[in-house]
Amino acid sequence: MLDLYSPGTSILHRVAPGWKIFAMMLGGTGLFLFNSLPVACGATVAILALYPVAGLTAKEAWVQVRPLLWIFAIFFALQWWLSDLTTATFFVVRLAALILLASLVTLTTRASDMIDTITHALGFLRPVGLNPAKVGLAISLALRFIPVLGQITQEVREAQKTRGLERSVIAITLPVAIRTIKMADDISDAIESRGYRP
Repeated sequence: MLDLYSPGTSILHRVAPGWKIFAMMLGGTGLFLFNSLPVACGATVAILALYPVAGLTAKEAWVQVRPLLWIFAIFFALQWWLSDLTTATFFVVRLAALILLASLVTLTTRASDMIDTITHALGFLRPVGLNPAKVGLAISLALRFIPVLGQITQEVREAQKTRGLERSVIAITLPVAIRTIKMADDISDAIESRGYRP
C-alpha cells in the first residue's frame, strides 16, 4: 500500500529522486503561477508524454485519475456555476496535471529512496528542533496517499453503485473518510511495531 513503485530501467527511473522531487515542486508551482488554460493543457500533455518515457502505459496513467473523475465533475460544475466554463475547465485540467505529476514521481521512485532524499535535504531544520526524518516520512506518505486515496474512492463508488447510491455525495465521502483514517491508523501501528525511531 505504501510503495507504488513500478520497477523499471527507464531514464526517469534512473534520475536521482532529489531531481524528480524538485521538478515536481517546480512544475506544481508553475501551474499555480500561470493561470492559463493553454499552459495547463500543455503541461498535462507534457506530463502524459513522460509516462511512455518511464515505460508506463496509457492505462497506468488513466488509472491514476479515473477514481477521481467524480471529484473532477463536482469541481467542474461548482467552478462553472461560480465563474465560467473556461475557469472550470482550467481548474480540472490543472488538478489532473498535478495528480499525474505526483503519480509519475511515486511510480518511478522507491519509497525508501524518496524518504532518504527528503530527509537529507531537510537537514538544515535540525538546529530549530525539527526532525528531518519525521518530516521526510510525512511528505513521502502524503505523496503516496494521493493515488491511494483515488483507489479507495473508486472502490467505494463501485460498492455504492451496487446499492444505487453512486450519486450520493455523503454515501461516498463518509466511507472514504473512514477508510482513509483507518488506513492512516494501520500505517501508524505498522511503523510503531517495527520500532521506527527517526
